[in-house]
Amino acid sequence: MATPYLSKDVYQHNQNVWNRLAREGCDWSKPVSSEVIQAARRGEWQIQLIPAELPAGWLDDVQGKRILCLAGSGGQQAPVLAAAGADVVVVDASQDQLALDEMVAKRDNLSLRTVLGDMQDLSAFNDESFDLIFHPISNLYVPNIQKVWAECYRVLCKGGKLLSSFYNPAVFVFERSADLAKEGLMKPRFTLPYADITDLSEGEIADKIARNEAFVFGHTLAEQINGQLQAGLLLTGFEEAFQPTPRFLIDNYMPTFIATCSVKPR
Repeated sequence: MATPYLSKDVYQHNQNVWNRLAREGCDWSKPVSSEVIQAARRGEWQIQLIPAELPAGWLDDVQGKRILCLAGSGGQQAPVLAAAGADVVVVDASQDQLALDEMVAKRDNLSLRTVLGDMQDLSAFNDESFDLIFHPISNLYVPNIQKVWAECYRVLCKGGKLLSSFYNPAVFVFERSADLAKEGLMKPRFTLPYADITDLSEGEIADKIARNEAFVFGHTLAEQINGQLQAGLLLTGFEEAFQPTPRFLIDNYMPTFIATCSVKPR
């Protein structure tokens, strides 16, 4: 069982981890090139929600649209959307991730705004401030995603879309053992919903801190999907994709990426 200190400071811990990952240039911290930006200005662009193309109708013409990239910094999606003609705001908990968006914007003369903040609290924005929210895999870093869905609903205009992605929670159930994986075995250990700070032993938590790894939360499908419905959104699209570079044995047997398209009723 985690200490109250750990539970209280998950946000700051994960912020520090993502600042490090940004400095190290992880996959989500590799800014797009000027060539990609120039192509987006010509109308030739795509951004990743899951490792698959977005279905037609999810994200088409963004010209003049007010778009919030929620916990989606890193110099990738936001600059492309800005180059394609959208009015873009990026909210993220990592200063160094946001700095990558700012770098691309300055390099390629783009207009976008960055805001340091928590995806669970969008009080910096008025009601109905955005036409679309692009929320790539990130809500595993916060304990309460119902707050996220409620805030997304509030800041979306009527008829606005929320595009979100997350992991199938099955990935959080099994023992993370390299030895078992070598034998092709999966051993269920955890129940859902899952949380590092309550389900790992004190020793395992200490090891995560020593390795400077983020604390994660495995939210149930009800929390991920019905949570959006409870917030008032209508689900209009659902997609899955396999993990292109499997990290866990289960990634080889089922699509563990999930994407949803939801709309705020008019």
